[in-house]
Amino acid sequence: MELGVLGLGRMGRIVVDRCLDAGIDVVAFDIDEDAVESAADAGATPAHSIDELAETLGEEKRIWMMVPAGDPVDAALDDLEPHLESEDIVVDGGNSYFEDSIRRAEFCPAAYLDCGTSGGPAGAELGFSLMVGGPEWAYDELAPVFDAVATGPDGHDHMGDTGSGHYVKMVHNGVEYALMQAYGEGFELLANGRYDLDLEKVSRTWNNGAVIRSWLLELCEEAFREEGNDLGDVADRVEGGSTGTWTVQEALRQEVPVPLIYQALAERFDSRSDGRFSRRLANRLRYGFGRHEVARNERSE
Repeated sequence: MELGVLGLGRMGRIVVDRCLDAGIDVVAFDIDEDAVESAADAGATPAHSIDELAETLGEEKRIWMMVPAGDPVDAALDDLEPHLESEDIVVDGGNSYFEDSIRRAEFCPAAYLDCGTSGGPAGAELGFSLMVGGPEWAYDELAPVFDAVATGPDGHDHMGDTGSGHYVKMVHNGVEYALMQAYGEGFELLANGRYDLDLEKVSRTWNNGAVIRSWLLELCEEAFREEGNDLGDVADRVEGGSTGTWTVQEALRQEVPVPLIYQALAERFDSRSDGRFSRRLANRLRYGFGRHEVARNERSE
């Protein structure tokens, strides 16, 4: 099988490397020539334009887009459209809004798979969790690719009709917000409570058999180990918020109460004008799982 990968940022490059490791041929393109050259050094066939990517793939095109959500996805599809037929398959592995995915699928000449992707840079070693919506025949056709990119066969599944993959990922991110908020509030109480506690030790102990053990809790332990018990100069400012906003908006439409997710989103927005320990931990946890930049306070001289 041969796969075209469009977008070679940190997530797209993981797709390339895991496919190559699984014996899948890869044609790689990015607007950054250095990224293309690096992928070629790893064993991919380089492409220096979307036209060249499509031409190199030949008659049967299987293309994985890993570009930022929004206009870049539409721009890439516009460039791909003249090269696509109904038997071709396009995967959008980014954090697109599910209604945008439904719209794109209607106009895309190829079968369109919306693929929610979770796991962050850790996926380079472990593989991703993949939530895929769209035509089932296209999902089945790309099963070897999903096996390679995910943690294995149990790390991906077909969620349902077009849009369902990104819908499930949207709600996943809302849950992620609430979990980060819960850990942050708990550690804030411990940091300001009755005892002088080593929060790295607390995290490590909880992660060995406790009911609330998780990867996010492992990242709490990492944060306290690397930043210190008081999180050092990590700022009380948590970026992001689009997927959480979409989740809350959808909950309002469906009249489903999501108070924890809503409160976590509100705290994230409020962090841009105030200061709390829980949000400083959330700021650092976003680096842990996604290598997002850590906002830091200016050090006083």
